[in-house]
Amino acid sequence: MKAVDEFGDRLAAAGWATDLLVAGSLATGDYIPGVSDLDLVAIVPAVPDPARIAAMHAGVDPALNLGCVYVCADRLGDLAAEHPTWTHGMLVRRILSGVTRAELVRHGYPIFGRAPGELLPPMSDDDIRAAARAELTGYWAWAARRPWIFRDPVLADLSLTSMARGRHALRHGTLLTKSRAVAEAAAPPWLIAQLRARRRGEPVSSPRLRTGWVAWRDARRTVAAARAQ
Repeated sequence: MKAVDEFGDRLAAAGWATDLLVAGSLATGDYIPGVSDLDLVAIVPAVPDPARIAAMHAGVDPALNLGCVYVCADRLGDLAAEHPTWTHGMLVRRILSGVTRAELVRHGYPIFGRAPGELLPPMSDDDIRAAARAELTGYWAWAARRPWIFRDPVLADLSLTSMARGRHALRHGTLLTKSRAVAEAAAPPWLIAQLRARRRGEPVSSPRLRTGWVAWRDARRTVAAARAQ
């Protein structure tokens, strides 16, 4: 993709990253312009200065939602380590999740530098199950205790597809794309049709409170099942 290649050229020219890897929907072949985020992982020898990261992203079109996790090479094997992460126009600190690691190992590729398989260990089906369980019993367990946040339509959509992806990973030990997850969402047919339309980039809205209720109940059930396994 041109925007990712251009970002890679700028980052490589700056000389403070050794590798730039593609994860997320672009890696799995599920990227939809105007809908999907661009998820990148940069490997760096040392933690970059926040101002340097901000300057690197300043020239990128915000509409692309290009995000990047900056992982120190010596902390790549630390699953609990938090790394500087540029996402939606701001710098935060996040772990490199097990699901992202699975996307990299099974589907990712380099913009420059080494292939993901040269940097990360293989991910077995049981490793993917464990990664999915960690997300469900981590962030999503936190979210399920806060039903009011599901009134946010973006979070409600994300929850419905994330729960479907989590259930699939626990059952099969493989990754499910967001587009395929829509069909497996635990939602009534009318809401699945609206989810599918939004995934295509169509400006379709759903009843906010009703959708939030459906998403919250689904999250509670899925989190409970993940904890019970």
